[in-house]
This record gives sequence, C-alpha cells and structure tokens, in this order.
Amino acid sequence: MALVKYNNNSISAISSAGQLATGSLVPIKTLTASSSSTLSFVHGSNGVVLDSTYPIYKFEFIDIHPSNDAVAFQFNLSTDSGSSYNVTKTSSFIGVYHGESDAYVGGGGIGYGGSHDLAQSTASQELTAANQGNGSDESGGGELLIFNPSSTTFVKHYISNMTSYFFGDYTEQDLCGGYANTNSAIDAVKFECSAGTIETGKIKLYGIKDS
Repeated sequence: MALVKYNNNSISAISSAGQLATGSLVPIKTLTASSSSTLSFVHGSNGVVLDSTYPIYKFEFIDIHPSNDAVAFQFNLSTDSGSSYNVTKTSSFIGVYHGESDAYVGGGGIGYGGSHDLAQSTASQELTAANQGNGSDESGGGELLIFNPSSTTFVKHYISNMTSYFFGDYTEQDLCGGYANTNSAIDAVKFECSAGTIETGKIKLYGIKDS
C-alpha cells in the first residue's frame, strides 16, 4: 500500500472540517486539589457526566502531591450519588520499583502486590502502593479507566497505571485491574490519600466516545 504524504496545501484544500476525524476523548471536568481531604466526581453535580453517555470514562492524575509521607493514593465508588462509597471490589496489583542509586526495593524489580489488592472488599482501591512521598519535588501521575459504569447488567471493570516518587528516592510504577462487583450503576467516584490530604494536583475526567 502506498504511503500518502500530506503538506500544507493538502490540508488547505479540505473544504469541510467534517472531513477530519473528530476526537473520541471528550473533556468533562477538572478538579484541582488544595489540601483536599477528598476529590469527588458525582454524576449530575457541577457539570459531571458519569452515565450511559460514554461507554468508557478516563481519569488523568497530574502531579498528585500528598500532605503526608508514605501514603497510598486511592479511590472508591458509589451507587447512590456519593451518599456512601462502599462498592464491593475484587482486584489484582503489580508494582515495579527502581532507585536513583540503581538499586531495587527488596532485591527485586517487579512483584505482585498482594497487600494492595482486594478480594470482595468495600475498602478503597489503592492506585499507588502505600509509599508515595510528600517531599517538595515528589508527586504522582497516571490514569484510571472505568468501563461502562452505568450498566445495570454487568460488573464494572477498571484498570489503572500510576507512577510516583516513592519516598527514599525510588520510582514506582503500579498497575491495578479489577471489577466493582455490582449490577447497580456507578454514579460517583471519590479520590483521596490513605492519610492526610491531597495537598496539590489535578484530576481530569474524560468520556471516551463509541467508535
């Protein structure tokens, strides 16, 4: 198949913007932390959409900085518009670590995080293991995807990919996947640290259109 190369003249010849592919990632809401105990996205509140409008919802985390040292950044889910965050979840968790001194935590570079997964638990799901640092230059970033949260038939799957500055000068990447074991619609998501507050940082919510 021939490779077609476009230039400025090619683009200017397009007569209608409709001929260009529209983006599938739709911005919905940005929350900015300021010593916040929690940041919550509740459907129908302050412009938040978290229903059947989109089949997939994506949260992006930018420079999440906790007030306390050695904490986990975590989330929980609600089926009653945030009155309670106690949805039963089952998950798996993997962590990858490497230090500035070219050393590995515990002598290994990758491991199953059995203490960070859930088994039919209503507890908050950790997105980072409980060792994120709070130094002036330390923060975390990543993303969380929730699939078809409005379904009233199936469980709700989620998957996350986070990287953070681990106290003690380590980089840490944490991968988590699981499901909310409910056939009720998820209509609110709450983020917090396992201790203290989210001192600074932004969380962005997007909807991903059907193809």
